[in-house]
Amino acid sequence: MPVPVPRQRAIPAVECGQAPAASPDSGPSKEQAPPGTHPAENPTTRRENPTEKREKPTDTSPDTSTGTDGRTGTDAGTGRTHTDRTQSAAPTNLTVLLIEDDPAGSPIVPDLLDQAGKPIRVRTARNLTEAGRLLTDDVHCILLDLALSTPAHGTGDAEDHDELAVLRHVLELAPRHAVLALTSSSDAERGAEAVAVGAQDYLFRDELDGRLLSRAIRYAVERKRSDSAERRLAEGRLRAQENRRLERGLLPTPLLAGSPLRFAARYRPGRSRALLGGDFYDVVRTPDGTVHAMIGDVCGHGPDEAALGVELRIAWRALTLAGLCGDELLGTLQQVLEHERSDDEIFATLCAVDISPDGRRAGLCLAGHPSPLLSRPGEPARLLPYDNNGPALGLLPGARWPRMQVELGAEWSLMLYTDGLIEGHVGEGRERLGQDGMVEMVRRQLAEGLAGEELLRATVNEVRELNGGELADDVAVVLLDRTA
Repeated sequence: MPVPVPRQRAIPAVECGQAPAASPDSGPSKEQAPPGTHPAENPTTRRENPTEKREKPTDTSPDTSTGTDGRTGTDAGTGRTHTDRTQSAAPTNLTVLLIEDDPAGSPIVPDLLDQAGKPIRVRTARNLTEAGRLLTDDVHCILLDLALSTPAHGTGDAEDHDELAVLRHVLELAPRHAVLALTSSSDAERGAEAVAVGAQDYLFRDELDGRLLSRAIRYAVERKRSDSAERRLAEGRLRAQENRRLERGLLPTPLLAGSPLRFAARYRPGRSRALLGGDFYDVVRTPDGTVHAMIGDVCGHGPDEAALGVELRIAWRALTLAGLCGDELLGTLQQVLEHERSDDEIFATLCAVDISPDGRRAGLCLAGHPSPLLSRPGEPARLLPYDNNGPALGLLPGARWPRMQVELGAEWSLMLYTDGLIEGHVGEGRERLGQDGMVEMVRRQLAEGLAGEELLRATVNEVRELNGGELADDVAVVLLDRTA
C-alpha cells in the first residue's frame, strides 16, 4: 500500500517564541481574543519579554507569520520575535521599523494604511541592537522615538551627553532609509534639530493619528528616494566631469610650431560616453624641422586599453624628442608595452611616419597597422606600400620594423587611421567596408572638394551610416596636408 505522506505540523506559538506556554491548570491566555472577536481584530499587540525562555524557531523565512492572529513573526536568520501589526495574508507595500522603549507596553503607533489602502507593516525594536537585527532590505522607513535611552559608551566625552546621539547612530546604521523622529509636543525644538541632523521629518508623539502618520511615512520615503536619486545624479555628473577633464587632458596637443604642414584629427571612442579609447595618435616637430606623426591601436577598447594607449603615446613623444626614430623607437616602445600591459596577450599596432624638413619625402614604419592613404593633385588616392609591414608591438620578442622611404611630392595629403575606420559593416550583412571601400569613399569625397576637418568629418559620418549606427571599435584619423 502507498506510504502516507506526513502533513506539515503547525508550529505552536510557544515553540516559536511568540507566546508563553500555558500551564495545564491555567485559564485562557491573555493574548487570546475575546469570544466572538476575529483574531485579526484583537487590539492587543504583544511585546517580547526578554526573560522568557524560548526555543529556536524552526521557520526562518522572512516575515513568516506563525501565530494564529497574524500579528507576530520571526525575521530571517535571527529567530528574533518582532511586533508586526498586519495580517500575514494581506499584501503590504511599505514596512516601517519603530524604535521605541515603552516599558508599559502601550503602542504609540496607530493602525496604518498606505495610499492604496493596504496595511503598513510595523516592526518594533526596543533598542539599537534589536533594530540592527530587524533592519532588513524590505524596511522603507524608520520611526525613532527621540526619548530612547542613549547607548552607554563609557567614554565620558561629549557624545555621551548628546541628546540626538541615538538619531546619529540610527543614521549611521541605516544611511539609505527614511527616518521620522518622534518627540513630545513640548519639545518641538528638538524635533527641528533632528531634521537638521538628517531625519526626513519629525512628529509629535502625543498627537499621532493613523492618517497623519501614514501620510508622513509616505512623504518621508519619497523624499529619501528623491534625495538619494539627486545625490547619485550629482555624483555621477561630477565623476563624468572629472573623467572628461582627465581624458581631454590626455588627448595630444600637436607640436607643429614652425611647420608649413596643416593638421587635422578626428577621434571617436567605441565606449559609450567616453572621450578616450584604445586608439592613440600624436604629431611633433623636432628641432631639425622633421615632422613625426604616429597613430596606434591597443587591442580592445576599454578603460585599461585607453590608459595603455596614453602611456604609449607619451612614451613615443618622449623618445621622438630624444632623437629616436624607426626601428630603434619601435623596439623601445615594445619594451614599454611589455612592462605596462596587464596581460601577456595584449598587443598594439602602430604606424609611424617621419616627414623630411622640405616636406617631399617621408620614412614609414608599420607594426601590424594599416598603411596610410596618400592623395596628390591629379592622381587618385592610394595606399602607401605595406610589403615590409612588421609585427604588432608585443607579439614577437626581438622583432624588427624596417623603415621604408616614400616620395611625397610638392603637394599632398596623408591620412593615417586605425582599423575602426575600415572594419565597420556595409549594410545589414557581414560585409565590411575594408581598405578598398575606404579608398573609394575618400576618392569620391576628395573629388567633391572636401579637405581637412570637413574630409575627416564626412569620412567618419559615412562609415557610421554604412554601419547602421555607432561603430563597435574606436576610430582615430589623422590628416596632414602640404600645399605648394
